[in-house]
Amino acid sequence: MNNMMSRIRSRTIMAALMMVLLVSVGGAMAAGGQLEMDFYSNTCPHVEAIVREEMLKILREAPSLAGPLLRLHFHDCFVRGCDGSVLLDSTPTNTAEKDATPNLTLRGFGSVQRIKDRLEQACPGTVSCADILALMARDAVALANGPSWPVSLGRRDGRVSMANETTQLPPPTANFTRLVQMFGAKGLDIKDLVVLSGGHTLGTAHCNLFSDRLYNFTGANNDADVDPALDAAYLARLKSRCRSLADNVTLNEMDPGSFLSFDAGYYRLVAKRRGLFHSDSQLLANPVTRAYVQRQATGRFVHEFFNDFAQSMVKMSSVDVLTGDQGEIRKKCYLVN
Repeated sequence: MNNMMSRIRSRTIMAALMMVLLVSVGGAMAAGGQLEMDFYSNTCPHVEAIVREEMLKILREAPSLAGPLLRLHFHDCFVRGCDGSVLLDSTPTNTAEKDATPNLTLRGFGSVQRIKDRLEQACPGTVSCADILALMARDAVALANGPSWPVSLGRRDGRVSMANETTQLPPPTANFTRLVQMFGAKGLDIKDLVVLSGGHTLGTAHCNLFSDRLYNFTGANNDADVDPALDAAYLARLKSRCRSLADNVTLNEMDPGSFLSFDAGYYRLVAKRRGLFHSDSQLLANPVTRAYVQRQATGRFVHEFFNDFAQSMVKMSSVDVLTGDQGEIRKKCYLVN
C-alpha cells in the first residue's frame, strides 16, 4: 500500500510539474521562442547524462558546491533572464555581473566550464551555457537529496553582462515589500518567494552579508544596536564568529548541521527567528509566507516543499530566456564568441 501511494504521489507531482512547464514554455513562446524537453534529442541526445555524470564527480570532490551552483542559476536568471550572463568575464571596457558586489562571493564558475568542455567534445557548438546552468542547478539539488524536476531546454547565451544591472538581485537586507516587488518583476509570486528562499537550506554565507544585523543595525553605534528580529542566543553565537561589520572572509552554514543536504530545516530555523539574513526573517512579516514557514517547520510536509520547490524552479528557469536566433551558443562560458 505504501509503495502504491508513493507511486501515485510521484505521478501527481510529475503531472503538476509538467503543467507548470507547459505554462512556462508558453511564456517563452509568447516572447518569440520556445523551450522544449527534447530540444537536443537529435543534436546532443546525451546532454543530461553527461551533465549528471560530471555533477556526480564535482560534488564527490567538493560537496559544498551544491549550494553555490544553485545560487549561480538564481543570480543568472534575476539579471537579464536565464541567459548565462553571470558567467561572462569583465573586459577592459566593461565590468561584468560576476564582478559586481552582490556576486563577488559566487562560486562554481570552473565547474560550469568543466561541463561545457565535456559537451563541446561530445556536441561542438550545440549546448548553451544557460542550459548547462539550469541542468546543473537541478542536479545539484537532486544529488543533495532534494527534489528533481523536468528541465526544458533551448536557452541561448546572452552577449551582454553589466555590473550595474545586478541591482535586480534581491539583497539579503531587503524587507518584505521590496522582496515581493523584485520577485514580481520576474513573474514570480509570493509563494515562489517563500519556496525559493528554502534554497538557503544549502550552502554557506560570508559574515558581511548579514553582519549589519549584529552591529550598528540602526546606526546608534552601540553594543545593543542589533536586529530585534534575530533570536538573542543565535545572535550571540553569530557574533562570536563574525567579529566585525567588515568580515568578508568567515563562512557560516546557512542551515547549521545540514548545509550539505537539501531539506526543510531552513524553515525550522526561520520559525525560531534563526534565519541568517534579514530577508529570511521577513518571511514572518506576512501571514501567507509565515503560514508556509510554520507548516514546513513541523517537518511533516517535506514532500509538499519538494514539490513546490520543483515547480518554482521550473518557473524561475524560464524567466526572460533567449531562444531561436537570439543570442548565441558560446564556445567558452566566460567569453562571447
